Amino acid sequence: MRAVDYSQPPMSASPAPARMARRSPVSAVLVVRDCATQLPATLVALAFCDEIVVVDSGSRDDTVAVARAWGARVIEEPWRGFGPQKQFAIEQAVYDWVLCVDSDEVVSTSLCASIEDILRAPDFHVYEIGRRSLFFGRYLRYGEGRADYSARLFNRGYAKWSEDRVYEKVITLSRVGRAKGDLLCGEGDTLTAALKRQDEFSTLAARLAVGEGESSGGVKVIVSPAFRFIKNYFFRLGFMDGVPGLVFALMGAYSSFLKHAKMVELQRTGNGEKL
Repeated sequence: MRAVDYSQPPMSASPAPARMARRSPVSAVLVVRDCATQLPATLVALAFCDEIVVVDSGSRDDTVAVARAWGARVIEEPWRGFGPQKQFAIEQAVYDWVLCVDSDEVVSTSLCASIEDILRAPDFHVYEIGRRSLFFGRYLRYGEGRADYSARLFNRGYAKWSEDRVYEKVITLSRVGRAKGDLLCGEGDTLTAALKRQDEFSTLAARLAVGEGESSGGVKVIVSPAFRFIKNYFFRLGFMDGVPGLVFALMGAYSSFLKHAKMVELQRTGNGEKL
């Protein structure tokens, strides 16, 4: 990916109109909080979109200022949970076609070209997109580093985000197409950052699970991480990414362990949360 100087926004940071004529306009939509450092890379890769909508939920850093400097329309809204927040965000967009991107994701050149082609003559109302993670200085190609495809580009008249506060997904009755290219995720570039993120997310996931009446115990604490490692390292070929692939698979297993261990703790203390 070409290096870009993000120290200063360009003279005109507003998203550039698409060069290709006769395509449907599209709104890029992001929900963010405290991501001032990585946000410029995400926004500059979205310059092909006709507008960028950023919904911020109480950032304590310069996220809002950075987003506005790079041409985004910023809306401040208290946190509702992942699904409800993302649904609120797409409802604020001007255009019906929306591209939902996380604050640590960058639209690759090939994905940008694919989206432009799709919007000139859509065969579907919903498109799923692949995701690759940056880890130990390289983009992984297999295992958990090559995430499953998920719906990110869609006409909001035919799809919506689920109400799930965690593990949200796009709900649609339409057939789903697949875009070429990937979203490149750079948040897990360092082990420290990835472990911190896993600790925070596993706490939220455990509270949700216990609050919804799920239970865990010694067997799940052992079996769930082992199953996740075997699935991603062997069946999804994580070993093909060498040492980074091994570490990434082990981290995925560790995340599963944390969730179930925290569920056991919450069951004993009665602190589950109905989210």
